[in-house]
Amino acid sequence: MLDISDIRKVLPHRYPFLLVDRVTEIQKNIFLKCYKNITINEEIFQGYFQKKSIYPDVLIVEGLAQASGIFIFYSLENEINNIDKEIYLLKIDKAKFRKHVVTGDKLKYKVMLIEKYMNVWKIRGEAFVDNYVVTEVELIVSFKQ
Repeated sequence: MLDISDIRKVLPHRYPFLLVDRVTEIQKNIFLKCYKNITINEEIFQGYFQKKSIYPDVLIVEGLAQASGIFIFYSLENEINNIDKEIYLLKIDKAKFRKHVVTGDKLKYKVMLIEKYMNVWKIRGEAFVDNYVVTEVELIVSFKQ
């Protein structure tokens, strides 16, 4: 649905910190699904768990936060006027890490709106590998105009 060039128009992140490869489905104000392919070429593997190639949990949470930013951008009604909005992560809550993510995995993200009040959004994020939940978290995200 959205490829990397579309994602780069919305997120300020760039290599090596752009952690969403493709958006596969969006339902405004309901949910967004996307993914990141984890490869041995990730820069993080040069200095982190070199023998096991375990993808850091903190980057999974960051990927969910980036997915939330894309979700908010496309959920706002007038997308053209939203291009200058800056989205900020305010809080991480109820994070659970259930299984390691390793090279070769396709890390699928799903973010869902729990509630919103003005420019503050509470979002549930889940990360999957092979339909198994590897990470779940609640995020509080806001945007400035």
